[in-house]
Amino acid sequence: MFSPKVTRVPISLPSMVMLMALGLVLSGCSEEKVETKEIVRPVKVVVVADAGEAPKLEYSGSVKARTEMNLGFRVAGKITERRVNIGDRVQPGDLLARIDPTDYQLAVKSAQANLVAAEKQVETAGLAKARAEQLFAKNVTSKSQLEEAALAQEQAVSTRDAAIASLDQAVNQVRYTDLTSEQSGIVTAVNADIGQVIGAGSPVVAVAVDGEKEAEIAVPEMDIAKFRPGQAVTARFWSDEGLVLDGKVREVAGSADRQSRTFAVRVSLPNDQRVLLGMTATIETTGEVGRRPISVPLSALSEKEGRKIVWVVKRETGTVHAREIAVADFSGDGVNVMQGLQPGDIVVAAGTQFMSENLKVKLPATEALSARAETDQIIR
Repeated sequence: MFSPKVTRVPISLPSMVMLMALGLVLSGCSEEKVETKEIVRPVKVVVVADAGEAPKLEYSGSVKARTEMNLGFRVAGKITERRVNIGDRVQPGDLLARIDPTDYQLAVKSAQANLVAAEKQVETAGLAKARAEQLFAKNVTSKSQLEEAALAQEQAVSTRDAAIASLDQAVNQVRYTDLTSEQSGIVTAVNADIGQVIGAGSPVVAVAVDGEKEAEIAVPEMDIAKFRPGQAVTARFWSDEGLVLDGKVREVAGSADRQSRTFAVRVSLPNDQRVLLGMTATIETTGEVGRRPISVPLSALSEKEGRKIVWVVKRETGTVHAREIAVADFSGDGVNVMQGLQPGDIVVAAGTQFMSENLKVKLPATEALSARAETDQIIR
């Protein structure tokens, strides 16, 4: 049988080197085809900015006594005497003013006379009742006559009691013609003078009672929510720049003044001899504003497994990560977030449907991001 003859062709060394190089090239091309190109997606972001310090509020007011009495007569009359002037110090029992007591003294005399007559009537009625009892015992008079005598005596006793009360009232009215101080303090106002006829209860003298002082300020309605009883504030005084005291809000008016539309706030001040009534005080406070929600664009809101999330960019790696948030409500500017975001967070504002965990994104340049943080910042 015929068998073909195989001839072996020797391969030179240069040819072998070329074949190996060609194999490496073909292998490298194959690996490049297998390698997957990494996706870097450009995104639009907003930066959550720090809310900063709460604004400082300053309001000026005047120093007043915590208790100021407007004293007036309890009876009407003509003022015949005034013993005090503005700025005078008074003590309990000091006479401040007096009205003409003549009519009230006459009323006392009339009440005394009525009382004497009533007492005589009681004696007469008592004798009549005793006589009726004796005659009834002897069957001279009827029982009805005895009962009439007893009723007459009771009526006389009642008339006498009324006369006693009238006399006491007249005596009190004479005493009310003197206006006296009930506590120690300083006279701050005089509203009536000698010769003036005033009614009962009309204010005549105002006395600032010694003791705690406070500053009263007027706060507009836009800031009244930032004041509450017990809140610590700082008080400064125009007369002495070095005088700074720690005060505390004691009272906040429940309604606004009809004319100024402001609310009266009274601030208690510590006892300091340098603080005088009528001084101008400036009350400073930060208002203690509570936490406000962070607002993000509506396009930044996504949902994952039934939870509300936003995509936050990690600066170090340039990757996005889902973060669960608590939504407070929706507004015209976007979504108000109560929990889940902090100042400095970079939030993806658009294209959230293309985001996935650890996806690498391309952020704007540093300068552009800084500028955008100033314009698109989210204020808490």
